[in-house]
Amino acid sequence: MTLVDLRSDTVTRPTPAMREAMARAEVGDDVFGDDPTVLALQARMAALTGKEAALFMPSGTQSNLCAMLAHCERGDEYIVGQLAHTYRYEGGGAAVLGSIQPQPLSQDARGQMDLADIAAAIKPDDPHFARSRLLCLENTWNGRVMPHQYLAEATALARRHGLSCHLDGARVFNAAVADAGPDAAIGDVFAALARITAYFDSVSVCFSKGLGAPVGSMLCGSAALIARAMRVRKMVGGGMRQVGLLAAAADHALDHHVERMREDHGLAASLAEGLAGIAGLKVRSVDTNIVFVDVADGRGPDLLAHLKAQGILATGLIGLRFVTHLDVDAEGIRRTVAAVREFFAAGAPVAATGRAAGPY
Repeated sequence: MTLVDLRSDTVTRPTPAMREAMARAEVGDDVFGDDPTVLALQARMAALTGKEAALFMPSGTQSNLCAMLAHCERGDEYIVGQLAHTYRYEGGGAAVLGSIQPQPLSQDARGQMDLADIAAAIKPDDPHFARSRLLCLENTWNGRVMPHQYLAEATALARRHGLSCHLDGARVFNAAVADAGPDAAIGDVFAALARITAYFDSVSVCFSKGLGAPVGSMLCGSAALIARAMRVRKMVGGGMRQVGLLAAAADHALDHHVERMREDHGLAASLAEGLAGIAGLKVRSVDTNIVFVDVADGRGPDLLAHLKAQGILATGLIGLRFVTHLDVDAEGIRRTVAAVREFFAAGAPVAATGRAAGPY
């Protein structure tokens, strides 16, 4: 039985062509700054995001952490969504390692904080308060594309109050593909990416999700910010050596795996369509490659166990979540829909086992 792994787009494996690119990579010592493949990728990502510089990171969590510690000092504050990854799912790194206070705010179903709430949360310049220095947003949000109007208004509000703006763009390429439209050429997708990142002073981009690389993220921003982030990266153990092997995988993904994200989005739409109308299920909106499903009567764990028994994996930490990626095909989606329908047709729950995984 072929496994259908819909837990996350982080589970992708390097394609044979990507492995070949990694094997051919010219490498140096990146801590000394002389790995040519890393240097080329950093320059490429800086250009694509419209920033002065970029820094290759082992993970998105470290990329976000280095950004926050580069933007802020001890006793500063960042404003962030209550359910945002940087606040909820990254171990409290900014507070633990940087003494940077988070100011979490409630979000709507699209991940947006109310602009009035953001304005009210910005502290006056007074020694009683932490210094409000940074606004953090996320795009995509649970697979949903953050509207340009909101990005423009939220970041403009922050800057009027002297705050910098950081984007957790773990899946920002998914947002760019959706934003560019179904028939867009690769140049149009890259242009859409630049439009999104232009609102922000810094952006973190993951290669290890929909782009299908085995590991790696990129922090992009001003030359001064990236210089500060480099010091933080070294401090938290992110300085790697012949990392051109990994940079080559990311570079290959930029060449070959961006436009094909439309296939992931199409499969997610097919999955949502197949699950729609099943009594006991509620499918949330689908913008890109993530489908969230609410299960009535607390039967979500039972459904996950039923799917696992049929070789289909999903997660259930914040509602059932199915994520499409380059290792999922139409047959896998057909099997998933059939298995879910079978579960609800049978009526009786099965004993659920195991522990829910994290959100990414």
